[in-house]
Amino acid sequence: MSSRGLIVRELTRADRAWVGELLAERWGAREVVSRGRLRDASELPGFAAFDGGRPIGLVTYAVEGDSCELVTLDSLAEGAGVGTALVEATAGAARAAGCSRLWVITTNDNLAALGFYQKRGFRLLAVHRDALEESRRLKSSIPIVGRGGIPLRDELELELSG
Repeated sequence: MSSRGLIVRELTRADRAWVGELLAERWGAREVVSRGRLRDASELPGFAAFDGGRPIGLVTYAVEGDSCELVTLDSLAEGAGVGTALVEATAGAARAAGCSRLWVITTNDNLAALGFYQKRGFRLLAVHRDALEESRRLKSSIPIVGRGGIPLRDELELELSG
């Protein structure tokens, strides 16, 4: 990061083009699946992190009732606090919306995400066995094998309460 520092702000309509491009690059499409639901993440509320005017991170989320799902999280500068700042911004938005719970889904192959979220206070809530079978019906581009050659089968649900 530059000496100017990290700036995190809410997404605006003007951001939607690069948000869609980033999601397509990092997620294979603008659409993501979690818990059997297909969402166009490029249309969700969220926050962007910038360094010197250059986008270096993105988070999208969805509020339903008193629950907020962290839908996507991407840092283009890992280890620089970008992901943490975006999670904190999302947690603040969730509190402001009256949510008592912030939750996220990751897949069984994403060991880095599992560690990242737990270090930030998230707790493993559930393992949804074979959930990726249903997800592939909604988004056929989800691969059979994930990071490190691990078969993609299950969704891991983590939550941050309070």
